[in-house]
Amino acid sequence: MELRYNSRVLRQVVTIGGMLTSAVYMGMCLYAPSLALSTVTNLSVLASMCIMGGICTFYTTIGGVKAVVYTDVLQTLLMFGGVLVVVILCCSDLGGVANVIDIADQGQRLEFLNMDPSPYVRHTFWSTFTFGFFVVISAIGLSQSTLQRFISVSSLTIALRLCWFFLVGLWVLWVLFFFSGLVAYSTYSTCDPLAAGYITKADQILPYLVTHKLSHLPGLAGLFVAAVYGGVLSSVSSTGNSMACMVWEDFLKLRPYFSRLSDPAATKVIKLLSSVTGVLAVILGLMIGNLGNIFHVINIIVSCVYGPIVGIFLSGMLLPWTNYKGSLVGLFGAFTIFTWLAVGKFIQGGGAPTMLPLSTHGCHNNSITTLSPTITFNSSTYFDLTTSEMPDLTSASSEMGDDDEVSIYDLSYCLMGILGAVTSMLINSAVSILTGPTQPKQLSEDVVFPPALRLYKWAWQLSTRRHHQENTEQGKQEDWEEGVSMLHMSSLHTPSS
Repeated sequence: MELRYNSRVLRQVVTIGGMLTSAVYMGMCLYAPSLALSTVTNLSVLASMCIMGGICTFYTTIGGVKAVVYTDVLQTLLMFGGVLVVVILCCSDLGGVANVIDIADQGQRLEFLNMDPSPYVRHTFWSTFTFGFFVVISAIGLSQSTLQRFISVSSLTIALRLCWFFLVGLWVLWVLFFFSGLVAYSTYSTCDPLAAGYITKADQILPYLVTHKLSHLPGLAGLFVAAVYGGVLSSVSSTGNSMACMVWEDFLKLRPYFSRLSDPAATKVIKLLSSVTGVLAVILGLMIGNLGNIFHVINIIVSCVYGPIVGIFLSGMLLPWTNYKGSLVGLFGAFTIFTWLAVGKFIQGGGAPTMLPLSTHGCHNNSITTLSPTITFNSSTYFDLTTSEMPDLTSASSEMGDDDEVSIYDLSYCLMGILGAVTSMLINSAVSILTGPTQPKQLSEDVVFPPALRLYKWAWQLSTRRHHQENTEQGKQEDWEEGVSMLHMSSLHTPSS
């Protein structure tokens, strides 16, 4: 950022935005497994978050990035293995993968290739593809914690291979996690724990499944909790360490007092910063837990903050004429617009997940709780619990779409990040042109996409040549007019014959 725009202020502003996003992400990572653990044990969410945050902060502070890399390997294997075991066992009880897919399809939980172009539809092919594009750029291309993993290996060749390995690993994990949701729905298709009141949040469904259906298998609940903890600890440790490094490099390292510190003393400062990030993560986790569905909340917050930052990076690489003035205006302008949009979403509930109908007719023989004869979701979708017939979700959705007017707050969360980036790029480009575009000779080939730089140099030379030609022609015209004027003045002062 500093090399491209020649502005340390812009670098620091972007660093602050990146740290804010990382802090929110850490809070979510701590809250989600704490909620899971509170479902399978009597441990409160607060106690679980404090224990997790303390353990993670301890080994990250002591071991640094080496501890992060080594523990990430074990934690990732635990995360993948624990969820996979749960999915396999539940699929076996349900009669196989085909039965899981069939039950989910009957409940209208499957939807592929929805080509609806409306930006107000929560999930379509276009919106999810756009969201995936933004996630890959932000999580792999522009993430400090990911960069630290890449530079921990011995060569650039290995780091490039790790990019592809990381992508494949993400695809495998996402498919597994999405399928675990189908397994949970298929297991409780006739007695939904959320509708029946056995759990209080949809995020608790998978831990409840483990304790309710698989409690007869010794140690499985512990394996699942270890899997959840593995996922969160790997994320929190790497993110916390990267935040500490960013604070040191961008804010403290060049200050007179800290610049005189020896390497051991600087390491102690970074360890202290890592401890602070752990405390901050616990506080933010408690705040995030009160905002609603974790996935929905975290993506809106990250998109409105990190979307403009992605736009500044992309502008620097793809739009060579942009300068630091345009970048600052574009960053703050896009951030203001999408923060207003995010706050409006939370206040008005725009774009929130629509609760699909849930059945509880299979819970009548369960003596845990007494159910009321009907259940209502979002004050619009309800059905009689005394019957086993599922309503037509397609007609229900269309009726809701006809009756309710959409607003900008109903914009799909999948589009928030990329729209923030595009808005930032447009503002950046316009302001840069108005304030004086960056000249090609001021750009380094290492920080601009080479084809874009070559095209810009060609356009700049063409514009300069044309401008020079116009100036030359204008100069000749002025010289001719000046010559005519001098001849005219000379004739006026010459005596007549």
